[in-house]
Amino acid sequence: MAPATSNPSLSILMPVRNEEQHLPAALASLSAQSFRDWELVAVDDGSTDRTPDILARAAAADARVRVLATGGQGLVPALNLGLAECRSELVARMDGDDISHPARLQAQIGYLAAHPEVGLLATSFHHFPRRHIGSGMMGYQQWQNSLLCHDAILADIFVESPFVHPSVIFRKEEVLQVGGYRDMGWAEDYDLWLRLAAAGTRFARLPETLFFWRERPERTTRTNPAYAAQAMRLCKLHHLLQGFLKGERSVILAGAGLEGRAWYRILGEVGIRVEAWVDVDPKKIGRQLHGAPVLATRDLETSGTKLLMTVGARGARAVVRESTRQAGFVEGIDAVCVA
Repeated sequence: MAPATSNPSLSILMPVRNEEQHLPAALASLSAQSFRDWELVAVDDGSTDRTPDILARAAAADARVRVLATGGQGLVPALNLGLAECRSELVARMDGDDISHPARLQAQIGYLAAHPEVGLLATSFHHFPRRHIGSGMMGYQQWQNSLLCHDAILADIFVESPFVHPSVIFRKEEVLQVGGYRDMGWAEDYDLWLRLAAAGTRFARLPETLFFWRERPERTTRTNPAYAAQAMRLCKLHHLLQGFLKGERSVILAGAGLEGRAWYRILGEVGIRVEAWVDVDPKKIGRQLHGAPVLATRDLETSGTKLLMTVGARGARAVVRESTRQAGFVEGIDAVCVA
């Protein structure tokens, strides 16, 4: 048994509900960490299986493990309860069905000590078991793991959530300063990343694969409506309206496919009209779509109207970004990639 300390160097925040099948392996991966000066704040969110017993045994065997309970209030209350109880200024996230490499915490703690300007540090990850991973999730893994520095992460922060939540370590005070976790009807972690970005938090990612994200049909990201595509669009729009789109009454959409049309609808609901569309499909160019012209990328030029890139296909994203750059748009200033 490792001794508990009243002032651990790291707090690990783990909300769980009905994780009896995978929780023992997740806990074992924490016990195997080369970095030892941590506490685990496990929050049982109304489990009806053997999860409470597993946590109780873990706490009896290791004084570093503390167990709280919410009575089943939901993920966000569980996260906020646990966060309030974390005694360290550094907080690592972990879920009850994932696996951390034995060197994960040591590597992240070491990086944050050497880079005090970084407020949130992720690590590269792999999905597992591999036989369950489709091409879409493999593409997401490759994309996310490619975002290593702050500037790269910020450039793509409106494309998709740039971090696997349980792979990060953050400075607790920076998260508290933006209000902790919120339940807004969309992914609580993505909402937090966007608020941190707006507040000036600096991000980074370790290139080493130190976290293993379990793929299974019942995973929250697959079953909770807050993680659905439309909820993610509404989250992005909410935050864009606080900054990039604040005060704007019209936009240009680069991408006239399904994703672009979905953005047309939600923008219209907040009173922002589409002034023009940009597309690469010759069948669409020259036509009108919802009363606005569809332009070729070669016809795109800056006009003072901000541009949203809404091309969902990852292969086409680079093409659209290059064409908008050549037209004089500067990402983060008058153009943002949202898909």
